[in-house]
Amino acid sequence: MEKGRIAVPSMGSGGMDGQRSGHFGHCDVFTLIDVEEGRVKDIITIPNEAHVQGGCMVPVNLLAEHNVNALIVGGIGMRPLMGFRQMGIDVYYDVERPAIRPVVEDLIAGRLPLIGEEQVCGGGGGR
Repeated sequence: MEKGRIAVPSMGSGGMDGQRSGHFGHCDVFTLIDVEEGRVKDIITIPNEAHVQGGCMVPVNLLAEHNVNALIVGGIGMRPLMGFRQMGIDVYYDVERPAIRPVVEDLIAGRLPLIGEEQVCGGGGGR
Protein backbone atom coordinates (compact mmCIF):
# COMPACT_ATOMS: atom_id res chain seq x y z
CA MET A 1 0.00 0.00 0.00
CA GLU A 2 1.58 3.21 -1.16
CA LYS A 3 -1.07 5.69 -0.06
CA GLY A 4 -4.31 5.63 1.89
CA ARG A 5 -5.88 5.32 5.30
CA ILE A 6 -5.92 2.03 7.19
CA ALA A 7 -8.35 1.33 10.03
CA VAL A 8 -7.68 -1.24 12.73
CA PRO A 9 -10.37 -2.07 15.32
CA SER A 10 -8.54 -1.66 18.62
CA MET A 11 -8.92 -2.39 22.30
CA GLY A 12 -8.38 0.24 24.99
CA SER A 13 -6.79 3.42 23.69
CA GLY A 14 -5.49 1.84 20.46
CA GLY A 15 -2.47 3.21 18.63
CA MET A 16 0.31 1.40 16.78
CA ASP A 17 1.50 -0.33 19.95
CA GLY A 18 -2.02 -1.38 20.93
CA GLN A 19 -3.93 -4.61 20.53
CA ARG A 20 -6.40 -5.36 17.78
CA SER A 21 -9.96 -6.24 18.72
CA GLY A 22 -11.09 -9.69 17.65
CA HIS A 23 -14.24 -8.34 16.01
CA PHE A 24 -14.43 -4.91 14.48
CA GLY A 25 -17.96 -4.04 15.63
CA HIS A 26 -17.17 -4.43 19.31
CA CYS A 27 -13.86 -2.57 19.48
CA ASP A 28 -13.26 0.36 21.84
CA VAL A 29 -11.65 2.61 19.23
CA PHE A 30 -10.43 2.50 15.65
CA THR A 31 -6.76 3.23 15.08
CA LEU A 32 -6.45 5.12 11.78
CA ILE A 33 -3.08 5.04 10.05
CA ASP A 34 -2.34 7.40 7.18
CA VAL A 35 0.15 5.99 4.67
CA GLU A 36 2.09 8.02 2.11
CA GLU A 37 4.81 6.68 -0.17
CA GLY A 38 4.59 3.32 1.60
CA ARG A 39 5.33 4.80 5.04
CA VAL A 40 3.27 5.64 8.09
CA LYS A 41 2.67 9.38 8.09
CA ASP A 42 0.10 9.93 10.85
CA ILE A 43 -1.82 7.93 13.46
CA ILE A 44 -5.06 8.94 15.16
CA THR A 45 -7.78 7.10 17.03
CA ILE A 46 -11.52 7.61 16.90
CA PRO A 47 -14.06 6.09 19.29
CA ASN A 48 -16.31 3.35 18.03
CA GLU A 49 -20.00 4.18 18.10
CA ALA A 50 -22.49 2.03 20.01
CA HIS A 51 -22.92 -1.35 18.37
CA VAL A 52 -26.39 -2.71 18.91
CA GLN A 53 -27.95 -5.83 17.44
CA GLY A 54 -28.66 -5.16 13.79
CA GLY A 55 -26.52 -1.99 13.80
CA CYS A 56 -23.60 -3.44 11.85
CA MET A 57 -23.64 -0.60 9.34
CA VAL A 58 -22.86 2.04 11.99
CA PRO A 59 -19.09 1.33 11.97
CA VAL A 60 -19.14 0.96 8.18
CA ASN A 61 -20.53 4.48 7.83
CA LEU A 62 -18.20 5.84 10.52
CA LEU A 63 -15.09 4.56 8.73
CA ALA A 64 -16.36 5.72 5.34
CA GLU A 65 -16.88 9.22 6.81
CA HIS A 66 -13.23 9.16 7.94
CA ASN A 67 -12.00 8.32 4.40
CA VAL A 68 -10.73 4.84 5.23
CA ASN A 69 -9.47 2.80 2.25
CA ALA A 70 -8.51 -0.43 4.04
CA LEU A 71 -9.62 -2.28 7.17
CA ILE A 72 -7.75 -5.08 8.96
CA VAL A 73 -9.97 -7.50 10.87
CA GLY A 74 -9.77 -10.74 12.78
CA GLY A 75 -13.51 -11.25 12.46
CA ILE A 76 -16.43 -9.68 10.65
CA GLY A 77 -19.96 -10.65 9.64
CA MET A 78 -21.22 -10.87 6.06
CA ARG A 79 -23.53 -7.84 6.27
CA PRO A 80 -20.84 -5.33 7.31
CA LEU A 81 -18.36 -6.93 4.89
CA MET A 82 -20.80 -6.27 2.05
CA GLY A 83 -21.24 -2.72 3.36
CA PHE A 84 -17.48 -2.11 3.28
CA ARG A 85 -17.27 -3.52 -0.22
CA GLN A 86 -20.09 -1.20 -1.36
CA MET A 87 -18.22 1.76 0.16
CA GLY A 88 -15.02 0.77 -1.68
CA ILE A 89 -13.16 -0.14 1.51
CA ASP A 90 -10.92 -3.20 1.14
CA VAL A 91 -11.13 -5.62 4.10
CA TYR A 92 -7.99 -7.58 4.97
CA TYR A 93 -7.81 -10.58 7.26
CA ASP A 94 -5.38 -11.63 9.96
CA VAL A 95 -6.54 -13.72 12.89
CA GLU A 96 -3.10 -14.84 14.08
CA ARG A 97 -1.57 -11.66 15.50
CA PRO A 98 -3.43 -9.36 17.87
CA ALA A 99 -0.73 -6.65 17.86
CA ILE A 100 -1.51 -3.69 15.59
CA ARG A 101 1.98 -2.72 14.40
CA PRO A 102 2.90 -6.01 12.65
CA VAL A 103 -0.38 -6.34 10.76
CA VAL A 104 -0.19 -2.72 9.59
CA GLU A 105 3.40 -3.29 8.43
CA ASP A 106 2.29 -6.44 6.60
CA LEU A 107 -0.54 -4.60 4.86
CA ILE A 108 1.77 -1.79 3.75
CA ALA A 109 4.20 -4.43 2.42
CA GLY A 110 1.40 -6.22 0.54
CA ARG A 111 1.49 -9.37 2.68
CA LEU A 112 -2.08 -9.44 4.02
CA PRO A 113 -4.85 -11.19 2.08
CA LEU A 114 -8.25 -9.73 1.39
CA ILE A 115 -10.84 -11.53 3.49
CA GLY A 116 -12.71 -14.32 1.77
CA GLU A 117 -16.35 -15.11 2.31
CA GLU A 118 -15.34 -18.44 3.90
CA GLN A 119 -13.63 -16.46 6.69
CA VAL A 120 -16.71 -14.43 7.61
CA CYS A 121 -18.18 -15.15 11.03
CA GLY A 122 -21.78 -15.24 12.12
CA GLY A 123 -21.51 -11.84 13.83
CA GLY A 124 -21.98 -11.00 17.46
CA GLY A 125 -18.28 -10.88 18.27
CA GLY A 126 -17.90 -14.64 18.56
CA ARG A 127 -14.26 -14.62 17.51
